[in-house]
Amino acid sequence: MAGLDEVDRRLLALLVEDADRSASVLGRMLGLSQPATWRRIRRLEEVGVIQGRRLELDAERLGFGVTVFLGVKLATKGRVSLEDFERAVTAIPEVQTVQHVLGLYDYRLRVIARDLADFERVLRRRIMTLPGVGNVEANVMLSEERRPGPLG
Repeated sequence: MAGLDEVDRRLLALLVEDADRSASVLGRMLGLSQPATWRRIRRLEEVGVIQGRRLELDAERLGFGVTVFLGVKLATKGRVSLEDFERAVTAIPEVQTVQHVLGLYDYRLRVIARDLADFERVLRRRIMTLPGVGNVEANVMLSEERRPGPLG
């Protein structure tokens, strides 16, 4: 978005770092008043730069110690099979994200499980039985680091 100034960029970087900060705390960090900061946040929400705030859960502390990224190639192409696959895969609670991608695979899924045996159950009983599933490639996540995006 071309209308972002340096203060907007700093504000976004602070919100990415900790979205729970109040407008008054953010304002002090930016050298702005609370109302001016709040107006900037509202404007960024209204134009769609800020698209909500999310609660981040620690999957491992909740008992889900395995994260697997799956590349899924559909056996059949066509709009109906894409919609059927998307509808079915989003209904699986262990599937955290569904990304329709261009490349070797049609979809990239992020799947969490309690352990490898649990993942195997999810893969065999839920994912491999979905409409249109052809080839699947699994990559088990060993570690994850949060990297700042283009704002900071």
